[in-house]
Amino acid sequence: MIELYEGGAYLVNGDKLVKDSDSAASEIKNLTGNDITKEEASKGTMAYNILKNHNTSDNMSKLKIRFDKLTSHDITFVGIIQTARASGLEKFPMPYVLTNCHNSLCAVGGTINEDDHMFGLTCAKKYGGVYVPPHQAVIHQFAREMLAGCGKMILGSDSHTRYGALGTMAMGEGGPELVKQLLEQTYDINMPGVVGVYLEGAPVKGVGPQDVALAIIGAVFGNGYVKNKVMEFVGPGVSSLSADFRIGIDVMTTETTCLSSIWRTDDKIKEFYEIHGRKEEYSELNPADVAYYDGIIKIDLSKIKPMIAMPFHPSNTYTIEELRDNLMDILDDVEKRALVSLDGAVEYSLKDKVKNGKFVVEQGIIAGCAGGGFENICAAADILDGKFIGNGAFTLIVYPASMPIYMELIKNGCAAKIMQTGAVLKTAFCGPCFGAGDTPANNAFSIRHSTRNFPNREGSKLQNGQISSVALMDARSIAATAANQGVLTPATEFDGDFGKYKYFFDKAIYENRVFDSKGVADPNQEIQFGPNIKDWPKMSALPENLVLRVVSEIHDPVTTTDELIPSGETSSYRSNPLGLAEFALSRKDPLYVSRAKDMREAQYAVEAGKNPEEGKKEIKAVMDIINATYKDANKSNTGFGSTIFAVKPGDGSAREQAASCQKVLGGWANVANEYATKRYRSNLINWGMLPFIIKEGELPFKNLDYIFLPGIKDAVANKAAEIKGYVIGDPETSGNKELKEITLTLGELTDEERTIILKGCLINYNRR
Repeated sequence: MIELYEGGAYLVNGDKLVKDSDSAASEIKNLTGNDITKEEASKGTMAYNILKNHNTSDNMSKLKIRFDKLTSHDITFVGIIQTARASGLEKFPMPYVLTNCHNSLCAVGGTINEDDHMFGLTCAKKYGGVYVPPHQAVIHQFAREMLAGCGKMILGSDSHTRYGALGTMAMGEGGPELVKQLLEQTYDINMPGVVGVYLEGAPVKGVGPQDVALAIIGAVFGNGYVKNKVMEFVGPGVSSLSADFRIGIDVMTTETTCLSSIWRTDDKIKEFYEIHGRKEEYSELNPADVAYYDGIIKIDLSKIKPMIAMPFHPSNTYTIEELRDNLMDILDDVEKRALVSLDGAVEYSLKDKVKNGKFVVEQGIIAGCAGGGFENICAAADILDGKFIGNGAFTLIVYPASMPIYMELIKNGCAAKIMQTGAVLKTAFCGPCFGAGDTPANNAFSIRHSTRNFPNREGSKLQNGQISSVALMDARSIAATAANQGVLTPATEFDGDFGKYKYFFDKAIYENRVFDSKGVADPNQEIQFGPNIKDWPKMSALPENLVLRVVSEIHDPVTTTDELIPSGETSSYRSNPLGLAEFALSRKDPLYVSRAKDMREAQYAVEAGKNPEEGKKEIKAVMDIINATYKDANKSNTGFGSTIFAVKPGDGSAREQAASCQKVLGGWANVANEYATKRYRSNLINWGMLPFIIKEGELPFKNLDYIFLPGIKDAVANKAAEIKGYVIGDPETSGNKELKEITLTLGELTDEERTIILKGCLINYNRR
C-alpha cells in the first residue's frame, strides 16, 4: 500500500524511480542519455523552482521568501492587524483576505464575535483588503476558489493552509509571520528538503481522499519522515484523481508535520481554474526530466482501503476492516493511550460502544476544508439516497465548505437526498474542527471528515468531568455508517452507483456579498473596535540575566497547541490577549495560569522600581542562593518569569496564541526535547520566548524548581552554542541551598530571530 524509501531517489521522465546509489548515475544516463549530478537534479523539483522564484536573497540555502497573497480568519486577523498597526502599517502591500469562518456562531460572550467581524470589514476598507462575511466560505475553500494560482505562494494564519493540489505552495504559520509580510519583511527558512510522493494506480470504489490521507499520515507522522519538508506529489497516479480528490488529500498533509506541499498539474486542474473563471491562473507544473528527492513515499492507490484514525491523533490509523476484525484489542489499546492523553482525569471507555459484536457511534460530521468539498458531499448523498439515519442517538451533520458549493448541491438535488434522511445541512463553518459546535454527549463517539481528533478538540471539557472523542474517516464511509444508523461501515460495502456530477461555480454569490477593495486603501476609514478588542500589553526586552520558575511539566509524547491554549469557546476571546491567557493550559494543567501569574508579579515589581520579593516573597530566598555565587545579579539586570517543560510541544494548529498566552502571563521560555513543528517554535521566537532544547532523558529539574540563566542576553547576542544555567530547588520544600549546573541549547537562529528575542518580541522589533 505505502512504501517509504530509506534514502533519496531520482524521478526520471515523471514516471521512473531510481534509488540513490553508486549505480544511479549510469542508470539515469541509460534512461536519458545525459549526465546529471545530484545537485543539479535537486533543482529539478517543482518546489525548488517555486521557492527560487519567491526568494529575495542571493542564497538558495538561506531563503527569504515574499509571498504573493495572505489569508486569515476571524480568530487570527485581529491580533495580526493590531500587531502590524503598532508597527506603523499604512496599507496591505499584497492581497490579504480576511475570512470569517471560526467565530461565526456569535454564541459566546455577547457581541464580541461580531465586533471582530466589523473590525475586519473596516480594516479591509482602510488598508485595502478583502472581507468574506460569516457563513460564505471556510478560509481554505475561498482560497482555492479565489486566490490559488499555479506557481504562486500563499501564507495563511491557519495550519491547514495547503493549496498544493492547485499548483500553489501554501504554508500555515502563526500570525507574526503574516505581520512580517505586511511590513514588507520576509519569511526566513533554510532550503527545506523535498520528499516525493509517488502515486500509481487508482482508488477503488468507495475509497475517498481522507482514506489516502490517513494512510499517509499513519505511515510518516511517528517517524518524522517529512517533518518540515515539502511533499511533492508526482507519478502517473496523480492523473487518476479529480481536482477535489487531490485537494482532500492535500489539506491533510499538515498532519504529517511537513512544511508545505505541491502537486504536478494537468488538464483536470486546468478545468478547475476554468470552472472558477480564473483560467489565467493555470499553468502546467511538472518536475524536470530528472529530479532528485530526499525521500520517496510510494503509494499504490488501488490498495488503499477505507481508513479510520482512532482517538486521539490523526496518525492513530487502522483500516476499518482491521478495526472490525480486531475490535476489542484495538479498543483496549486506544483506552490505554487515553490514560496518557487524558492524564487519567476522567473515566474513558470505548468497549461499551460494541453492540452485538459491532462498533456503534453516536455522531457523524462531514465538514470544513477537508470534508465539505462538492464531490465528497455528492458521494455521501448517493450512499444515503433512499436511506434514513434513524430516530435514535445517531445524528449526521453536513457543512458544505462554501456557499457556491451549497447552492450547487441544492440545484443538483444532493442537498435534498441528504436532508430527507434526517441529516442536517448547515452553512460554511469551521466549528466542528475545533470544538465550537456539535459537541457530542459525554462519552459519545463521533466520526468526522474533518482535520483533527486531538483530545477535547470536539468541545468536551476534562476540567468539568466531560469526555467525548472523535475518529477521522472519509465522507463516504461516514455516509455508509449513517445509512446503517450508526454501525461502523466502510463505503466499499456500498453496492449502488456513484453519480457523475458536474460542478458549476456561481461567482455572483461572492460578487453580491464579499467586500473586495481591489487593493485600494481608504486611509480615511475609521476602524470599528469592540470593547473586547484590546492592545497587546507592554513586553520587556531580554534582560542580562533571567530567573525562571518551571510552572508546568508535561511528559506526553506530543503536546498539541490545543492543549497549550484550548480551542472552542476560548476562540471568542482571541482579540483580548489578557482575557484569552486565562485559558492557557487549562485542560492540561489547571494550575499553570496561577503559577505563571505568581512569577509575573515579581517582574511587575521590578518594572515598578521595587524589589522582586515584593511581588513574590520566595524570590528573596532564591536570590540569596544566586548571590552567593553571582554577587552582581540584582533587580537592575535580572528578569523574572516562568517556563514550561514539554517533551515535544507544538503539534497541530498554527495559532500564535499557544505562545503569546504564555508570554503575557510572564513566560520567557519553553524547554523541550524537540519542537513538533517549525511554526510553534517560530511563534515562540516571535513572541520573544527562548526555544530551549535539552537532551532527551536529561531532566535535571522538576516542576516548581527555579532556573537561573546568567548572561543570557550576551549568550543570545553572541550566538553561544550552549547556554549554561543553574537549577535551584523550590526553597519552600527542597531545602536545597546550592546551584546545580545544567546545559541548554537554542538550536539554529537567524540574526533577525536573535534580535527579536533580544528586543522582547516582534512588536518591539518593529515598533516605531
